[in-house]
Amino acid sequence: MYFAALLARTEDGWEASDTELDDVETLSDLAELAREASPEDDTVLVLIEQEDAWFGVVRIDGEDDPRIYVSDAAAAARSSYGEILLTDELLGREPGDDTADLDSLDLDGTEEPDGDSDDEDGGSAEAVPHSPVGDTEILDDLGVGEKELKALDAEDALGTIAEALGASEVLETVR
Repeated sequence: MYFAALLARTEDGWEASDTELDDVETLSDLAELAREASPEDDTVLVLIEQEDAWFGVVRIDGEDDPRIYVSDAAAAARSSYGEILLTDELLGREPGDDTADLDSLDLDGTEEPDGDSDDEDGGSAEAVPHSPVGDTEILDDLGVGEKELKALDAEDALGTIAEALGASEVLETVR
């Protein structure tokens, strides 16, 4: 089960709204959705979680590029919403790396799958770590430091973040 919410910082504090990500296909779409939530170019956080598996935070500050943090890249990679966040840049890959992996394969039909092979699945599993990726300082100025962010468990991360921001009540209203 997924949950996604937008937290927009305003002069009066944080405003929360739940959001549907069904029409969001790219990080640019997500950033545009977030910017629409704050006409004053204030900070907007997109909080996404897949129950007990992973969580992600996307921070939009005006027209700046989105800043992203994902708690478990490998778990997020298995999710359609997670794939939106896991850009080549975030994973430290050059755009188009996947095609280079395919070109190097010898696909003559005699391959046998095993755990030690360097086939496409093995290559992509190595490229997406079972660890956090992204901007670990994404919430530093909002009261959640790098150490605290990395220590968050996917089960209660969004509530903990909202509490640190002073936005737990508004987040709960959209849950």
